Amino acid sequence: MLHERSPHILCVTQRLRNSELIDPLFQWHGPKGKVISENSTTHITSTGSLVFQDFEESMTGIYTCFLEYKPTVEEVVKNLQLKFIVYAYREPRFYYQFTARYHAAPCNSVYNVSFENKLLQILSKLVHDLSCEVALLKSECHHVKMQKAGFQNELFFKFAVSCLDAEKEPKLCKDQDCDYSRKLSKAKNLIERFFNQQVTVLGRRAEPLPEIYYIEDTLQMVWINRCFPGYGINTLKHPKCPECCVICSPGSYNPSDGTHCLQCNSSLAFGAKACL
Repeated sequence: MLHERSPHILCVTQRLRNSELIDPLFQWHGPKGKVISENSTTHITSTGSLVFQDFEESMTGIYTCFLEYKPTVEEVVKNLQLKFIVYAYREPRFYYQFTARYHAAPCNSVYNVSFENKLLQILSKLVHDLSCEVALLKSECHHVKMQKAGFQNELFFKFAVSCLDAEKEPKLCKDQDCDYSRKLSKAKNLIERFFNQQVTVLGRRAEPLPEIYYIEDTLQMVWINRCFPGYGINTLKHPKCPECCVICSPGSYNPSDGTHCLQCNSSLAFGAKACL
């Protein structure tokens, strides 16, 4: 995973792992050439294993290990070459998508636009302290025929709630409350409470209802996975990490926050964000 210590990548086959090797010499080569045995990002152990101390996206690529050894003192030197493809990956960053309906003013009324802006301001302020944000996906006004009744105007809102990632925040956050899932769950609860409170307040009103108001029980929510640009989920190619967002291989790309890498024959690099 990005910015974490990797498992050991062994420079031996399963058979040699259980065998005695005389005077073994190990050498690793990566996308940028020979891997130095000890630096701030990589380490080669005394048994030839490659370990990434702080894996970065640019380290993705093909790594080749060259092993030179003798099976016994009397035998000649043997050489072995092993190749590995090392992928950067990160956990999906899901978000919540909400839909809600409001009784509205006539669809051509400026009051609807004003209300939409005010609602977004309120929702954004609710989740601001959690480093989360609200994005309007769609807002439409429709003339709705009610069951066994006449017509009424309704606003259909669709908006997304997501949180900033720790690496995008201005300072490193180590507190439990800064965990992405925890923050997003708190944001979801605040928004659900806000809509429930609207129902409660309207129920206490003695005077007639306002022209624009929330329609009870219309708030719906879905949980949506997403990967960062240049990453995608591929259970067939990466069966050991079926829910991971893995960096797109050459020949594919992901331009936005989708969950899959798209085919692009002209893409020659790992992590492509555009098909050029």
